[in-house]
Amino acid sequence: MKYDLVVVGGGPAGMAAALRAQKESVSNILLVEREEELGGVLRQCVHFGFGLIYFGEELTGPQYAERFAIKIRQSNIDVFVATSVVQLKPDGVLVLSGEKCGLLEVKAQAVILASGCRERPLGTIPLTGTRPSGIFTAGMAQKMMNLGGYEIGKRFVILGSGDIGLIMARQLKLLNRDVLAVIEKEKQCGGLERNRVHCLEKYHIPLQLRCTVTEIHGKNRITGVTIKNLFNEQEEFLACDTLITSIGLIPERELAEEVYSDGRLPDWLFLCGNACYVHDAVDDVTLEAEETGRLAAQFVVSGKITKRAKHISSRTGNAANSDIICIGCPKACALIKTDNGFAGAVCGRKDPVPSCLCH
Repeated sequence: MKYDLVVVGGGPAGMAAALRAQKESVSNILLVEREEELGGVLRQCVHFGFGLIYFGEELTGPQYAERFAIKIRQSNIDVFVATSVVQLKPDGVLVLSGEKCGLLEVKAQAVILASGCRERPLGTIPLTGTRPSGIFTAGMAQKMMNLGGYEIGKRFVILGSGDIGLIMARQLKLLNRDVLAVIEKEKQCGGLERNRVHCLEKYHIPLQLRCTVTEIHGKNRITGVTIKNLFNEQEEFLACDTLITSIGLIPERELAEEVYSDGRLPDWLFLCGNACYVHDAVDDVTLEAEETGRLAAQFVVSGKITKRAKHISSRTGNAANSDIICIGCPKACALIKTDNGFAGAVCGRKDPVPSCLCH
């Protein structure tokens, strides 16, 4: 089986890249997704905060993903769901495995890798004690609760202040669960300022900086953790029945490593979205994926490309030098106080949310 373009990953990046490539006159396209449905991680992100930059309105993750999934269904793009790419060969052949296709080899003129990223596991940090039940990564906890409807615990400690961990802290609080603390080893919160304020400060969830978990207690189920202050070396015990970790994301691009040689990727292989680097906002993922789809289409048509897709970030760059930033969306724009309120939100918001009013 042959395709002009195969896109690996049916999340927002993969869908946006495939649609843009089709718009650029590439008609023979295959989109491969290992989950049962298109949408990627957005399917489990039931909170609002997506789409302000790309659509100009605030959506939930499933709403954002569905807008692209509808376009895919209305197109003539072939879609294999519940299908994994188990191998990518140097000649552009992909080996697929899934219920719909069985074990199948597909030859592609160009490949876009939009496989997203995975969470850094607990085993990557030095931690003594047992490994009982009740320990989850933030993404897995989110998936089990929002897609599976599972009850995963009652008293929580969250290790790491990444955005998913902050969002889960808020969700657990809204479900009347005890969130004892968010533990962060660095001197500042690892997530967006918007999420620190809206998820922790607003709900009075303690953020312990320069601290880490050094020991897990419990046999069958976790009963508590030892927290160490990295500044003064003091330790304390927190009784809990669930530990959620949010300690970083790793771009998932092992398939690209199979064809990486002489310090570069082959011209026919393109990376986009979080498989390229971890983005702050899904809107950035979409914009970059569209550019990647355009370049891949250019390669299919002409056999060459003029440049690789540029990195896109919704951060404005000057926010770090401002005392007041907007936390209405992930752009974190620097705001200026005027007689009529605040100005400076470049996403077009008429009602920027200054951080100084939320402290």
